[in-house]
Amino acid sequence: MTSPAAGAAQASESTSAAGAGLGAELWRLAAAAETPEWESGAAQTRLVGHWCRTQGLAGAQIYRRDGGPVASWGVLGTRERSLEHGLVLYYAAVDDAARDDGAGGGQGNTPEEHDLAGVLAIGLRLRELADELKDRKFQDNYNVVTLQAVYDVGLAIASTLNLDELTEEILLRAVSLLDARRGAFYLLDDEGRLALAGTIGGGAREAIEAPPASGFDDAGIEAVAAGVMPAAEHSLAVPIEGDGGSGSVGLLVVADKESRTGVGPFAAADHRALSLFANQAAIALTNAKLHRQALEKERLEREVELAAEIQRNILPAEMPSAGCFETVGWSRPSRQVGGDYYGSLRFAGSRRGLVVADVTGKGMPAALLVSTLDSALRLLVDDCRLGGEGVGAELSPELFDRLNKHILESSASNCFITLILAEIDPRNRAVRYLNAGHNPGLLVRGDGEVTPLPASGLPLGLLPTASYQVEPLEMGPGDLLCLYSDGITECESPDGEEYGQERLEDFLRSRRERPLSEIVDALDADVRRFGAGRPQGDDQTVVLIGSR
Repeated sequence: MTSPAAGAAQASESTSAAGAGLGAELWRLAAAAETPEWESGAAQTRLVGHWCRTQGLAGAQIYRRDGGPVASWGVLGTRERSLEHGLVLYYAAVDDAARDDGAGGGQGNTPEEHDLAGVLAIGLRLRELADELKDRKFQDNYNVVTLQAVYDVGLAIASTLNLDELTEEILLRAVSLLDARRGAFYLLDDEGRLALAGTIGGGAREAIEAPPASGFDDAGIEAVAAGVMPAAEHSLAVPIEGDGGSGSVGLLVVADKESRTGVGPFAAADHRALSLFANQAAIALTNAKLHRQALEKERLEREVELAAEIQRNILPAEMPSAGCFETVGWSRPSRQVGGDYYGSLRFAGSRRGLVVADVTGKGMPAALLVSTLDSALRLLVDDCRLGGEGVGAELSPELFDRLNKHILESSASNCFITLILAEIDPRNRAVRYLNAGHNPGLLVRGDGEVTPLPASGLPLGLLPTASYQVEPLEMGPGDLLCLYSDGITECESPDGEEYGQERLEDFLRSRRERPLSEIVDALDADVRRFGAGRPQGDDQTVVLIGSR
């Protein structure tokens, strides 16, 4: 006869063996289920149904502790029990419907887990992983499509070099890329503000305060995006960054993304796409600006070359001889066009005027004033010559009074002209000169004595009341007169020493008997040698008058 204790032990062993068999069966069923069955919930239902049948239950529902459903089978259960892995079980025994107190009886009234919670938890995790994988695949596909769209858009805008057309294209492409109803594009203006360059949908502010030197941070860009289009429900903005970390040079804003219900917010992926597009736009803008600068540079170069040609035509191709006087002129600008001037004027009779002038400044402004000086001189001399051999038909203070007033009226207040003019008369070797604030001319006698010809009046264009004086001069055979600009005497050596008037006097003295053309060529070579290859700092001009 079996003892009660032995019977209990035997029953316990039988129950444990059954439980172990049920757990193994649940794992077998779980392993046999395909991924789509876990995704649809069919595998979970099969497991719970098998478990309920072995436990004598009419139904069971399993939830996460946070309320999300996991699996369900059979009738709705009212009895609650906590399971492992954060699951909760609601179940119904087979005989629950026959009892008034709701207490179940028989084998199914006290169900055991037998690994059900573990199997379901793993299946639940598999389902979550499958969902995550789907989301990632979708996101990857979306990113590929977005990147391709950004790439295509980048190619489209990169082919546009017209800056005005480019700003319109950038804005249109950005709005289309993100399915936005509205958009605005801002560019940094000369005042340092972000000025509206284009808009779609309207309602955008005309200008935004200048971005910080370091560019917009996340908080700043969000605040700007919200304020650019006050009527928009949702806005997204990204900065257009300049080259080399120079800060924001523009701002691209889109608003109100299209959705099935109207408009909606922009996702994180939209922000990434717009940022990538902004990078493409920055490159395209840089290319367009460089193209515009290149065109502008080309235009300026053409204008400078035209000005240089005009100036070359102003300067005489060859200096004329007048009886016993021989003349030669030479000039080299420090740039394509310069502010030095020399020429020959025909006075009444057989007299000639040889002039050297130096306009303040360099480049195009100086070249324009040189042209003004040349025209004024020739018109005034012609006007004087029409009066015959009387006063005004020759070099006179009155001529310079009129010239001074003309320069004052036709030039800026900070511009003036230094000028020295020598009038030669071959009939009697008479020479007269007028120096208006210019470097002293140098008269080199045949015996080597050098006499400077100092200024006798102020530069032209300084004061309306300036007065001028004509000084007489005698030149005998073998004498040499040199008129020059300060570009000669102020030429510097590498150690900062100037060529100077004294060195120029010594040079002329030692070569006074040479032909004038040789003297000019030798002076050019000597000044270049003295400068030792340094860039020419100022225009250089020389006019030589030799008496035979």
